[in-house]
Amino acid sequence: MPKPHPQNAPGDWYVDTRCIDCSAARTVAPGLIVERDGQSVFARQPRTPDELRMAWRARLLCPTASVRTKSRIEPSTGVFPEEMTKDIYRLGYNAASAYGAHSFAILRAHGNVMVDAPRWTRALMRWFEAHGGLADILITHRDDVGDAQRYAVHFGARVFIHAADRGAARFADQILHGQAPHTIAGGIIAIPIPGHTRGSVAYLNERCLFTGDSLAWSFEDNDLAAWRDVCWWSWPEQIKSLRRLLDCEFDWVFAGHGGSQYRPADEMRARLAALIGRMATQ
Repeated sequence: MPKPHPQNAPGDWYVDTRCIDCSAARTVAPGLIVERDGQSVFARQPRTPDELRMAWRARLLCPTASVRTKSRIEPSTGVFPEEMTKDIYRLGYNAASAYGAHSFAILRAHGNVMVDAPRWTRALMRWFEAHGGLADILITHRDDVGDAQRYAVHFGARVFIHAADRGAARFADQILHGQAPHTIAGGIIAIPIPGHTRGSVAYLNERCLFTGDSLAWSFEDNDLAAWRDVCWWSWPEQIKSLRRLLDCEFDWVFAGHGGSQYRPADEMRARLAALIGRMATQ
């Protein structure tokens, strides 16, 4: 039987030793849940309504069900989907098959979009049904497919993925090629960014950039981040790809692994340029 990790703060909430250190819980509860001894733990017990909601988000998204309570606690309301900015939602219910990656929804009058996929849940199925269905699923790369096929079949949604990563989603019917940006799905720009995987793609919806595992916000460093130790294809190519993103204007980064964050577009560009400089020295 899994046990609470001994580094948890004393109290009702804890993370057990099944944690795979995917970081998902830490990115929805920064400061409340932290990394110690190679896994997530509670640094302190949640006290305020906002902290309780953060704890419940961590519990509902954890792909190994490692976020738990010793007593029976009624869930907070309005946990997932979580509105990040206007018409953009973090879905929660992260899939173990995607190593706990975050997925997102974009609500649009001409067809809702899912970016990467969570595990299949009736809660999310009903939420999409209540908001007009699901038209398109955009896969950023092979690692974060989750239960995309089941959502696609249920809603009759198109599925986009780059040809270089298609082996992870043979059911996809919209195949991206090459490295040139192009417009898809009613105005979203698909930007191939090979590096983390050969077929990694970022998706730009207005000023919101969905980056998969290629670029993220680090709450620990309070800055943009990319990680060489989880670059599965080519670090030099990832640097080149992120350099091309300097030509894009965005003020939100929505990451699969790592944090999501808003900063004014000029600041985002400056932080990205500084990150690229640091990456080149690693």
